[in-house]
Amino acid sequence: MSNHATQRMQQRAIHPLMIDLLYRYGREQHQNGSIVLFLDGRARKRALRALEEVKKRFDKLGDAYLVEAEGDGTVITVGHRNKRIRNY
Repeated sequence: MSNHATQRMQQRAIHPLMIDLLYRYGREQHQNGSIVLFLDGRARKRALRALEEVKKRFDKLGDAYLVEAEGDGTVITVGHRNKRIRNY
């Protein structure tokens, strides 16, 4: 993401989750050599259904964890915690 886009996200209070939703469910429109992603009525409904499903499962998903490599950010594994993660 460009510095400009990051700055505009902060200024306009656009949460990173919204960016993810635009990529996952947004409609594409090509304009002057670029692609505009936006949520039209159908895309909003799809995104909302997905968010409602996550909300239903949040109690189980709330204990999820992710392990990422420090160097390149590769996700090594994901899982559900059954004990506290210790701070070393």
